[in-house]
Amino acid sequence: MGLLCKLVDAALFVFFLVIAIVAPLIDAQTFLPSHLFPPFLLDLKSWYAQEYGDYLISEKPHFFVGIVWLELIFQWPLAVASVYGIAAGKSWLNTTCLLYGASTLTSMVAILSELSLSNRASDQLLTMYYPFLGFAILALLRGLLGNSGKNITVGKRAALPRKKRA
Repeated sequence: MGLLCKLVDAALFVFFLVIAIVAPLIDAQTFLPSHLFPPFLLDLKSWYAQEYGDYLISEKPHFFVGIVWLELIFQWPLAVASVYGIAAGKSWLNTTCLLYGASTLTSMVAILSELSLSNRASDQLLTMYYPFLGFAILALLRGLLGNSGKNITVGKRAALPRKKRA
């Protein structure tokens, strides 16, 4: 079980690191003015939208802009904290993974439902979004089952016994 947990942590570390870098640079272009970003980032996002036919990025429906706001305000700080938590072996990593996984899973269900039911999304576009659903489930499971077999101790010594009052 220890090796599996380490593999899951390594996969989540890479995923959270990518999210920590990409979210403010690429996803923020959805609602922030374009003059705030260098031209190569603008070109990268427009290339992606054209190459994969991602109409959500090019048309910016209101629900998608709201999900991007949620990602930058809530999920991005959790991704940064999770990168630190995995690297430093923090005990609160289960909590950040659980929160991130639940929030991202909810967002991905909404996005994938739109893509699937609109009949406008290609299989290539769906394969770009499905890994996010998979990592959300993985983070959720890591949050729920992360330290199920370990005893967690807080501090280095046992608590002092209390004296009884008469």
